Amino acid sequence: MTTEPADRSPDRIGLHGTPVGVVLLTVAVALTGLLAAALGLTVPSHLPVDHPLPGPARFGIATVAFAVAQLARLRFRSASGMVSITWGEAALVVCLWLVPAGWLPAAALLGVGAAWTVMSLVADRRPALELVGIAGSLTAATALAATVATALGPPLLAAPTPELALTLTAAAVTYLLTTAFLGAVTLALRHGIAIGPPLLAALRGKLLMFVGNVAVGLVVVALLELDVRWLLLLPPPLWLLQQTYRHRLRADQERRTWRAFAEATAALNQLDERGVATAAVTGALTLFGAELAEVDVARGEGRWRRYRADRGGQVRDREVEPSAGADAGEHELVRRLAVGSTEVGRLRVRFARSAPPSARERDGVAAFGDALAAALHDAATHRELRLVTARSLYDAVHDQLTGLLNRAALLAKGDQALRQRAHDHPVALLLLDVNQFKEVNDTLGHSAGDQLLRLTSNRLAALTRPGDLLGRLGGDEFALLLTSVPLVEDRTAPLAYALRQAREVAERLAAPTEVAGVRMSVEVAVGVVVADAGAADLTELLRRADIAMYQAKEGGGSVAAYDSSRDAASTDHLALLAEMREALAADDQLVLALQPAVDLATGAPTGVEALIRWRHPRRGWLGPADFIRPVENSEQLGSFTRYVLDKALAVASGWARDGLDVPISVNLSARSLLDPRLPAEIEEALRRHQVPPHRLVLEITETVVMSELEVIDEVLATLRAMGVQLAVDDFGTGFSSLTFLTRIAVDELKVDRSFVLRMADSPEAAAIVRTTVGLAHELGLRVVAEGVETAEQRTALAELGCTAAQGYHFFKPMPADKIAAVLGSLRDAARGNVFPLRADGAS
Repeated sequence: MTTEPADRSPDRIGLHGTPVGVVLLTVAVALTGLLAAALGLTVPSHLPVDHPLPGPARFGIATVAFAVAQLARLRFRSASGMVSITWGEAALVVCLWLVPAGWLPAAALLGVGAAWTVMSLVADRRPALELVGIAGSLTAATALAATVATALGPPLLAAPTPELALTLTAAAVTYLLTTAFLGAVTLALRHGIAIGPPLLAALRGKLLMFVGNVAVGLVVVALLELDVRWLLLLPPPLWLLQQTYRHRLRADQERRTWRAFAEATAALNQLDERGVATAAVTGALTLFGAELAEVDVARGEGRWRRYRADRGGQVRDREVEPSAGADAGEHELVRRLAVGSTEVGRLRVRFARSAPPSARERDGVAAFGDALAAALHDAATHRELRLVTARSLYDAVHDQLTGLLNRAALLAKGDQALRQRAHDHPVALLLLDVNQFKEVNDTLGHSAGDQLLRLTSNRLAALTRPGDLLGRLGGDEFALLLTSVPLVEDRTAPLAYALRQAREVAERLAAPTEVAGVRMSVEVAVGVVVADAGAADLTELLRRADIAMYQAKEGGGSVAAYDSSRDAASTDHLALLAEMREALAADDQLVLALQPAVDLATGAPTGVEALIRWRHPRRGWLGPADFIRPVENSEQLGSFTRYVLDKALAVASGWARDGLDVPISVNLSARSLLDPRLPAEIEEALRRHQVPPHRLVLEITETVVMSELEVIDEVLATLRAMGVQLAVDDFGTGFSSLTFLTRIAVDELKVDRSFVLRMADSPEAAAIVRTTVGLAHELGLRVVAEGVETAEQRTALAELGCTAAQGYHFFKPMPADKIAAVLGSLRDAARGNVFPLRADGAS
């Protein structure tokens, strides 16, 4: 058996490009074979004197036998190279019985050398170095096998006995292992691979034929002992046996090929170009038993990248020219990779020079190339999709002109930065407006205005420190949030620091520059506001900074600090809080407006949300948006929360007398959860009004989600232990809804009205509603859709599996004295299986 390493060296000798280790091994094996042949001829022959077949004839027969055994070879391609299996063991067994053992190395050297030289001239075109290596290795194996046979018992013309059969079989096994080992070592040295795979491939492929060879050799020995004329019957069985071997090898190789094809194509199922190309070149080497595999990937704009792998297993990649290697060389197959009319790359597979590709392998490369083309196309599509998605996400939060954060992103990130600071840690906001920007646009054109804005943003970015936030609010306005304001004992130090920063910014921006060929100085007006991180959100800080900026413009300077005495809105807030204190004491200004939620399947009431309204003696009716924010940021929050809870529970306590077991929902501020006394106050209110805890639902917004304060988790856990239900209001509008649900167990999710209103026109909004409903079902939670205004919305929600809804389509918020009658009507209608689709007067 011979493992055939194939090199592409152009010289006839084969030294060019051949590793030194292979050359040394070949020389060593060849010298060993020559030495064995020479020494073997000096060993006494011990031939019978009266035997009719003379010694020279015996030597000639052995030489011919070894040559014919090699000529009748079968070959198969493995992942490690071409492997030839021959009738060498059969020839060895016969010759050990017929010829003195010492003559066999010389006979093998002559016969093998002649056979492989003829095959090389006719088909393989092998270099001389390989022929020397093959002849030397088979001669050395023959010598070793003859030595083993002689040691076990001289087989020359011995009587056919079981002992003789064992001796000849041992010699054949020695011959098999030696040839397989030498061939595997040659391949390992040539290609830098482990010796195991080629050795196992050779032994696995030869196993069946080896058994047959030994059997044939033993049969021939028996027939020679019996009567030489019986040998005339051997050619037909030997031909059939050869065909059986060929069919078995082909079937095994076909099965391995299909299995390798399935594994190689499955490995192409990757989402990135490098992964697909790497799997392709390594898979092609294994699948086709190739010397080298290359994949050239078209990357657009005339750019190509080549991935290459050889039998050493290392994958290399580099940029190549578009036309590099487009033509197929000798013993190569090149496949153009295309999906439709779009070319995505090229596949090149180089086969051993001694075993050019067959028609079957051409078809295999074509099929593998088609699978590879689809995989590369999918990877390119996925890459483009990732780029588009990343770009969309980037554009969603960045200003397209300057690359800075846009207004929405600045507000979101700014509020998050404020929450991450200690409540009393000072922060500063600088609001900048470019002076005479309109004149630049009108005089030099909008492109010059864009250039000015980019210049301004670049200079501002250079002044930004780690942790600060810089964004463009729109037009010529920029905002810079300073989060690293020094914290010192002097309360005026933060403002002094912020003013210094603002003046430095104004001075740096005022450095002369050239815009559209005109040299100019960029002058800005900067409004500065300083506040504790917990005192206001970024929206309020921007409002104050805007007032300061206009104060700077009006005063003719470049920098001005926020002055609350000149802030009418701030003064109004102070007055509003004073009036709220009076409203809480009056007991007739703050009134409840109650809005029921109904079951979409039965129409039964599932709950009532208590909404607060202010009947102001001077301002008229005020909604929550007019006064909730100032109250939440004031010391009156605790009194206000107790007042609303007391009003809501007083209403709910009367429902029990009417047989209405309907929970009432009350919105709870995030700041209220910072008070560890809250659970005890709620428990006392429930006891006082004799309302069971499960009939109170506290609605908390996703603002709570963003906090990880232990006191909030402890308050919520205590409320849950009391039996009070929890609902997440405006679910889906925040950033950490799922994180919250893993921390705190809730009973109900309320889909924000903004998603309900946009369901019909926005696939994104519909997807959020669908996901929320599915999540609620998975977690065993109720889900209520807010703001339902049309029958179409109600139908869509019902189809999505939403259990309940509230909104103007069903009922407007109503006074407390009317709610009991409405709830009773809904209950009775549900029992009669009549569902009121629209309330009177609702729209």
